Amino acid sequence: MTSLPIITPDISDADMDRMLENAVTAANFLKAISHEGRLMILCHLVSGEKSVTELEALMSARQAAVSQQLSRLRLEGLVVPRREGKTIYYRLADERPRKMLETVYELFCKDD
Repeated sequence: MTSLPIITPDISDADMDRMLENAVTAANFLKAISHEGRLMILCHLVSGEKSVTELEALMSARQAAVSQQLSRLRLEGLVVPRREGKTIYYRLADERPRKMLETVYELFCKDD
Protein backbone atom coordinates (compact mmCIF):
# COMPACT_ATOMS: atom_id res chain seq x y z
CA MET A 1 0.00 0.00 0.00
CA THR A 2 1.20 3.50 -0.80
CA SER A 3 2.00 5.70 2.15
CA LEU A 4 0.65 9.21 2.23
CA PRO A 5 3.12 12.10 1.95
CA ILE A 6 3.83 14.20 4.99
CA ILE A 7 3.29 17.90 4.51
CA THR A 8 5.95 19.94 6.22
CA PRO A 9 6.21 23.70 6.78
CA ASP A 10 9.07 23.91 4.27
CA ILE A 11 7.04 22.54 1.33
CA SER A 12 7.85 24.45 -1.86
CA ASP A 13 5.30 26.68 -3.56
CA ALA A 14 5.47 24.47 -6.65
CA ASP A 15 4.76 21.33 -4.60
CA MET A 16 1.90 23.07 -2.79
CA ASP A 17 0.42 24.22 -6.13
CA ARG A 18 0.69 20.68 -7.51
CA MET A 19 -0.98 19.35 -4.38
CA LEU A 20 -3.84 21.82 -4.73
CA GLU A 21 -4.36 20.85 -8.39
CA ASN A 22 -4.45 17.19 -7.39
CA ALA A 23 -6.91 17.99 -4.58
CA VAL A 24 -9.26 19.68 -7.06
CA THR A 25 -9.05 16.68 -9.41
CA ALA A 26 -9.65 14.25 -6.54
CA ALA A 27 -12.58 16.29 -5.19
CA ASN A 28 -14.24 16.33 -8.63
CA PHE A 29 -13.74 12.56 -8.92
CA LEU A 30 -15.25 11.98 -5.48
CA LYS A 31 -18.20 14.27 -6.24
CA ALA A 32 -18.85 12.32 -9.44
CA ILE A 33 -19.08 9.00 -7.61
CA SER A 34 -20.91 10.39 -4.57
CA HIS A 35 -24.37 9.65 -6.02
CA GLU A 36 -25.76 6.14 -5.54
CA GLY A 37 -26.95 5.97 -9.15
CA ARG A 38 -23.56 6.89 -10.55
CA LEU A 39 -21.87 4.51 -8.14
CA MET A 40 -24.14 1.66 -9.25
CA ILE A 41 -23.49 2.43 -12.93
CA LEU A 42 -19.75 2.18 -12.27
CA CYS A 43 -20.30 -1.10 -10.39
CA HIS A 44 -22.12 -2.52 -13.43
CA LEU A 45 -19.41 -1.30 -15.82
CA VAL A 46 -16.63 -3.01 -13.85
CA SER A 47 -17.67 -6.28 -15.52
CA GLY A 48 -17.47 -4.71 -18.98
CA GLU A 49 -19.13 -2.47 -21.51
CA LYS A 50 -22.92 -2.06 -21.27
CA SER A 51 -25.53 -0.32 -23.41
CA VAL A 52 -27.74 2.36 -21.93
CA THR A 53 -30.66 -0.06 -22.30
CA GLU A 54 -28.79 -2.77 -20.37
CA LEU A 55 -27.98 -0.29 -17.60
CA GLU A 56 -31.64 0.79 -17.42
CA ALA A 57 -32.70 -2.83 -16.95
CA LEU A 58 -29.95 -3.63 -14.43
CA MET A 59 -30.83 -0.59 -12.35
CA SER A 60 -34.61 -0.70 -12.87
CA ALA A 61 -34.36 2.98 -13.79
CA ARG A 62 -35.80 5.23 -16.47
CA GLN A 63 -33.67 6.09 -19.50
CA ALA A 64 -33.63 9.80 -18.60
CA ALA A 65 -32.23 9.12 -15.12
CA VAL A 66 -29.56 6.73 -16.40
CA SER A 67 -28.57 9.12 -19.20
CA GLN A 68 -28.28 12.01 -16.76
CA GLN A 69 -25.94 10.02 -14.50
CA LEU A 70 -23.90 8.77 -17.46
CA SER A 71 -23.56 12.35 -18.68
CA ARG A 72 -21.98 13.40 -15.38
CA LEU A 73 -19.65 10.39 -15.37
CA ARG A 74 -18.63 11.17 -18.94
CA LEU A 75 -18.06 14.84 -18.10
CA GLU A 76 -15.70 13.80 -15.30
CA GLY A 77 -13.85 11.39 -17.61
CA LEU A 78 -14.87 8.24 -15.75
CA VAL A 79 -16.75 6.55 -18.61
CA VAL A 80 -16.32 6.49 -22.38
CA PRO A 81 -19.21 6.13 -24.84
CA ARG A 82 -19.22 4.17 -28.08
CA ARG A 83 -22.01 4.33 -30.63
CA GLU A 84 -23.06 1.34 -32.69
CA GLY A 85 -26.00 2.29 -34.90
CA LYS A 86 -28.64 3.72 -32.58
CA THR A 87 -27.19 2.03 -29.49
CA ILE A 88 -24.73 3.77 -27.19
CA TYR A 89 -22.42 1.63 -25.08
CA TYR A 90 -20.37 2.78 -22.09
CA ARG A 91 -17.23 1.43 -20.48
CA LEU A 92 -14.88 2.60 -17.74
CA ALA A 93 -12.42 5.17 -19.06
CA ASP A 94 -9.50 3.86 -17.02
CA GLU A 95 -8.64 1.97 -13.83
CA ARG A 96 -9.42 4.79 -11.36
CA PRO A 97 -13.11 3.90 -10.91
CA ARG A 98 -12.28 0.19 -10.55
CA LYS A 99 -9.65 0.90 -7.90
CA MET A 100 -12.01 3.19 -5.99
CA LEU A 101 -14.82 0.62 -6.17
CA GLU A 102 -12.49 -2.05 -4.81
CA THR A 103 -11.79 0.20 -1.82
CA VAL A 104 -15.50 1.02 -1.36
CA TYR A 105 -16.28 -2.70 -1.53
CA GLU A 106 -13.65 -3.49 1.11
CA LEU A 107 -14.92 -0.74 3.41
CA PHE A 108 -18.69 -1.08 3.00
CA CYS A 109 -19.75 -4.26 1.20
CA LYS A 110 -17.43 -7.15 1.97
CA ASP A 111 -18.72 -9.64 4.52
CA ASP A 112 -16.28 -10.11 7.36
